[in-house]
Amino acid sequence: MKTVTCTAPVNIAVIKYWGKRETQLILPTNDSLSVTLSQDILHSKTTVSVGKEYSSDRLWLNGIEEDISKSKRMHNCFRETRALRKAMEEKTPGLEPLSSYSLHVCSENNFPTAAGLASSASGFAALVFTLAKAFDLDTSMSDLSRIARQGSGSACRSLFGGFVAWEMGQETDGSDSLAVQVAPETHWPDLEALVCVVSDAKKGTSSTQGMQNTLQSSPLMKERLEVVPGRMERMKKAILDRDFETFAELTMRDSNQFHAVCLDTFPPIFYLNDTSRGIIQLIHEYNRTSPDGKLKAAYTFDAGPNAVIYAPKQNMREIIQLIAHYFPPNNAEAYFKDTYGVLQGAVLQDYQPPHAGFQQVVPVYAAGSVSRLLHTKTHDGPRVLGEEASLLNEQGYPHALAQ
Repeated sequence: MKTVTCTAPVNIAVIKYWGKRETQLILPTNDSLSVTLSQDILHSKTTVSVGKEYSSDRLWLNGIEEDISKSKRMHNCFRETRALRKAMEEKTPGLEPLSSYSLHVCSENNFPTAAGLASSASGFAALVFTLAKAFDLDTSMSDLSRIARQGSGSACRSLFGGFVAWEMGQETDGSDSLAVQVAPETHWPDLEALVCVVSDAKKGTSSTQGMQNTLQSSPLMKERLEVVPGRMERMKKAILDRDFETFAELTMRDSNQFHAVCLDTFPPIFYLNDTSRGIIQLIHEYNRTSPDGKLKAAYTFDAGPNAVIYAPKQNMREIIQLIAHYFPPNNAEAYFKDTYGVLQGAVLQDYQPPHAGFQQVVPVYAAGSVSRLLHTKTHDGPRVLGEEASLLNEQGYPHALAQ
């Protein structure tokens, strides 16, 4: 029996992936680009155990056993990594035939699943990376990203830290549709993020269903596909130049356009809610009152109501205080944990906005409209953990089930 445990990070796209040109291999209609967030705050953890004593492949997700046979995407990841291991065994006589053994897999997120917080991306990235380590694959991360892509498209980007592009590719077999690192996490340490959890409920329209409906019914989607290539190049340059002004504008424009095509879908898809729109208003007012006229923060929303606000480190304290003022907590203790000491002992509730204009544009929302604030940073890709972090016991079963 061989057991390996790893974590993989959440990534939040600044140029969105929305739409598949081929659904089985998950080949996108456009390139996308994301920022990898710290696993210290948000991650998926996966333990893979390979053993000839197991009678079949089994999977436990967040404490509940899942039927692998009903998940083609999960099966794809198992099949592709096993095939790579089998090829190694055929080339190296005497290598243990791990590819013929059954697998026990246990995975959990430290945040709600399917709530618009990129749980499938980190989850499938953790699965594929841990399988690769369990099978001792010498495959490159970009090659592994082809496999992770077949689990969840955005998962390919969670195999790298820093700033990551998913190149859509042109080949029908998907061989050139993979993730590449644009810049490492050390490149722009001044860039930070604030995740505003508006709702941790499962979203009403899944990304898989929503994006195909958009492709079939949205005239605006055609315009988006013409705009994205140029936007990708400008975004890459902004990241390499550490140009927050351009990064911020492109990020907000792309988020707005993504949600515009969702609204243009027939019937329309509503991922944002009143609180989401309030956060958008607040960030625009915050930028409008900037003393030097430069953008100080940027919002982006994936397929859900939760906001991610990117900003230079020097602005993050004020942004946290602004959000807490206009979207006050129900439970102050759970609302914000100052992991990085940004508040320096200040009390959130004592803050008053510096500009009177805020009051005219943004009302104070009901307590609990934003349930949590998660302050995080650009960080690394998947990590291998020690034996003590295993989600499986010595018999290969989840600790929770062994009690």
